Amino acid sequence: MTGTTRSSNGLDDRRKRLLFRCWHRGTREMDLILGRFADAEIGNLTDAELSELETLLDESDPDLYAAITGDKVLPAEVTGALFARIKAFPITDGDL
Repeated sequence: MTGTTRSSNGLDDRRKRLLFRCWHRGTREMDLILGRFADAEIGNLTDAELSELETLLDESDPDLYAAITGDKVLPAEVTGALFARIKAFPITDGDL
C-alpha cells in the first residue's frame, strides 16, 4: 500500500488536514503506520484525540518511529492513549 485508501469526502477541514499529514510524513514507514491508522480511525476520533494526533505529528519521524518500535521513550504529553492505539494498530511485515 502506498497511499490513502480513504476519501476525505465528508470529513471536516481539521480531519482532512490530519489525514493528509499522516500520509505525507517524509518517511515511508511513518506514512504507512500513521496513514493506515488515519484511514481507519480519522472519522471516529474525538476532538481531544485529534489534538493528541496533532501533537504526535509535531514529533520528528525518527523519534516517533523509535518510540513506536520501543527503541525510545517520548515525553508523557506525547504518548497518551491515542499513541497506544497507534502502536497496537495491526501492520503486517509486508507493509513496512
